[in-house]
Amino acid sequence: MEMQIRFPGGKKVEALYDDMTVVTDQPLIDGGLGSAPSPFELFLASIGTCTGYYVLSFCQKNNIPTEKMKLTARFLKNPTTHLVENIQIVIQVPREFPEKYKNAVIKAAGVCAVKRHLEQPPQIDITVTRL
Repeated sequence: MEMQIRFPGGKKVEALYDDMTVVTDQPLIDGGLGSAPSPFELFLASIGTCTGYYVLSFCQKNNIPTEKMKLTARFLKNPTTHLVENIQIVIQVPREFPEKYKNAVIKAAGVCAVKRHLEQPPQIDITVTRL
């Protein structure tokens, strides 16, 4: 997989891959227009949406309605480093959710590829080349 990153103006940064473009911006307080999520907000959203995808897939496979379900992701930061040190994801289900699937849906949520990458982070190499 490869992405191209470009700078369309202001504080915006875009990632291009396949036929898609992901746009990011910075909040007004950081000099952006606040017109799109910041890269860090997208990173956090990827954890929640990836987990949500696996919960959704589990429910669809088991014919469990998802209209009344939602996930809440909480990101707890270290007050000194300002880095996220704990992520809590709560799967909220309606009363009619089958009790027998509670542990199974938690297990399905744990398959999230973003979560697994955070547990075993890749090495990141940064270099500079000339165009």
